[in-house]
Amino acid sequence: MSTIDWIVLFFTLFVIILYGMYKSRGIKNIDGYIVGSRELPWYHVGLSVMATQASAITFLSAPGLAYTSGMGFVQFYFGLPLAMIVICTTFVPIFQRLKVYTAYEFLEKRFDVKTRILTAALFLIQRGVSTGITIFAPSIILSSILYLDVTYTTLIIGSMVILYTVWGGTKAVSYTQLLQMSIIFGAMFAAGVLVIRLLPGDMGFIDALHIAGKSGKTKAIDLSFDLNNQYTVWTGLIGGFFLQLSYFGTDQSQVGRYLTGASTRESRLGLLMNGLLKIPMQFCILLIGVLVFAYYQFNTSPLFFNNVEVNKIENSIYKPEYDRITEKHEKISKEKVIHVEALTKALKADDKQQIDQQRYALAQKNNQDKLLRKELEELLLKNNPKADLNDNNYIFLSFITSTFPIGFVGLLVSVIFLASMGATASAINSLSSTTAIDIYKRFVNKDASDRKYLLMSRLFTLFWGMIALAVALFASKLGNLLEAVNILGSLFYGTILGIFLVAFYCKSIGGKAVFWAAVLSEIVIFSIWKADVLAYLWLNLVGCVCVIVFGYILQALSKK
Repeated sequence: MSTIDWIVLFFTLFVIILYGMYKSRGIKNIDGYIVGSRELPWYHVGLSVMATQASAITFLSAPGLAYTSGMGFVQFYFGLPLAMIVICTTFVPIFQRLKVYTAYEFLEKRFDVKTRILTAALFLIQRGVSTGITIFAPSIILSSILYLDVTYTTLIIGSMVILYTVWGGTKAVSYTQLLQMSIIFGAMFAAGVLVIRLLPGDMGFIDALHIAGKSGKTKAIDLSFDLNNQYTVWTGLIGGFFLQLSYFGTDQSQVGRYLTGASTRESRLGLLMNGLLKIPMQFCILLIGVLVFAYYQFNTSPLFFNNVEVNKIENSIYKPEYDRITEKHEKISKEKVIHVEALTKALKADDKQQIDQQRYALAQKNNQDKLLRKELEELLLKNNPKADLNDNNYIFLSFITSTFPIGFVGLLVSVIFLASMGATASAINSLSSTTAIDIYKRFVNKDASDRKYLLMSRLFTLFWGMIALAVALFASKLGNLLEAVNILGSLFYGTILGIFLVAFYCKSIGGKAVFWAAVLSEIVIFSIWKADVLAYLWLNLVGCVCVIVFGYILQALSKK
C-alpha cells in the first residue's frame, strides 16, 4: 500500500477507537459494562446487531466464495426474517421483562442450575473457537500487505482488539459499531462501483453479469431438495431459520446487543431492521465477488492469491518451474480474453450457436487453468510441506490492493479491520459477561461489590481474548472462514435453541429431562457430522428436534 493508504487506514482506526473510548468513559458498574445501561435507540441496536454478525470474514470470504462457487451462499440467510419475527414476539419480551444480563440466567429460573451451566458451557465453547476465527481473518490482510507470516500478524491484530475490548465493554462496542457500519456501507457501495468502472470500456454491468452467468456464477436460487447440498432455498429457509433463531435468540454475543435497547419496542425494531437489511447486504457483497470474476475474464488473474506463499516460492530453488507455470497461465488468460469478447458479441447478437461454442471454449480454458493450479500447488508443497493451499480468503484482498486507486485501498482495508474489531469485541465481551454472570457471580462470589464485578469482567475479557488468540493461530487450517464459522455454529446452536424452545413452549418438561436431552442431542449431532450424511445447515434443525423429542421421552420415563 502507498503512504496515503496507510494514513487513511490508521486515521480511520484511530478515530473509531477514540470515539469508543470517549463514549464509554465513566463506566462504574457491571450494568454499564455488560448491557450499556440499557439506553440505546432502535437504529443503534439494529446496526450493532448487524456489525456483530458482519465480521471481517464477511468482507474477505464472501466475495472469494462468490468468485469460486457463485451466488448460492445468499440462500443461507433466507430464514433470517422469519427468525427475527419469532425472536421479537417470544425472546425479547421475556429477556427485557426479567432484566437479565445473559440469556442463560432465564434457564435457571425455568429449569435448574445445571441446565443453565450446560447451555452457558456450550455457548462458551462454540463462541470461544469462532471468535478466534474472526481474529484470524483480518490478520490475513496484514500478512498479504506486509509479506509477514500470518502468525505474527495474528498476534498483532489479536492484541489490539483485546486491549480495546477490555477497556470499553458493551457500551464502547455498541457506539463504535454504529460508526463502523456507516463507514462500511459507504465503502462497500463505492467498491462495487469501482469494480464496474474497471471493466473494459464497452462492457457494462449487465454484460459482466451475462459473462459470469455463462460460467455458472450468478445462480442464486436452487429449488432442489437435496439434503447433501449445502445451499438451497430449503436449507436456507429451514436449516437457516433454526440457525438464525438460535444465533440471535440464544447466543449472548447477539442477545447482549439487543439487551442494550431502551425498551422492548426499541429492541424489536432493531432486530426487524437487521432482518430486512441483511439479505440485500449479503447479496451485494457476493455480487462484488461475481464482478471480480468477470473482471478477471478480461485480465490475467493471479494463479495463486496468497502473496506470502508466492513470495516464498519466488525466492526458492523452484523459481524457474514457477515462472514456467505462470507463463502458461498468462498465455491461457490471453486466449480466454478472445473467447470472452466473442461470447460478449454473441450474447448481444443473441447468436445461440456461437454462445454455446464460446462457452465450451471458455470452459476448456478454465479447465486448463485448473490443471496449472494443481501443478503450482504441488510445487508449493515441495518448497514448503506446511504451505497453506487455500487462498479463497485472499481473492478479494488481492484484487483491491492490485487494482484500486491510492487512498481507496486504505479505506477498504480499514473496513475489513473495522468489521473484525466490531465482531470480535462483541464476541469477547459476551464471553466475559457469560463467565462473570453465569459462573463467577452465581458460584464464586454472590455478594461482591459492583466495582469487584466490573474488575472481574475486565479480567475475564482478557482471559477469553487470549483463548481466542490461541485459536486464531490455528485458523488457517479451516478452509473458507465463512463456512468454518457457520459449520461450527451448527454443531451447537440446534441443541441450545432446543433448550430455549422447551423453556418457552414445553411446560411439562423439567430440568433433569432437558439436561440429558441436550447431552444426547449433542452426541447425535456430532455423530451425523462425523458421518457426513447431511448438509451442515440441517444440523440446526436436527439438534433442536432431538432436544424436544428426547425431553418428552425422558420426562415420561422419569414419571414412570
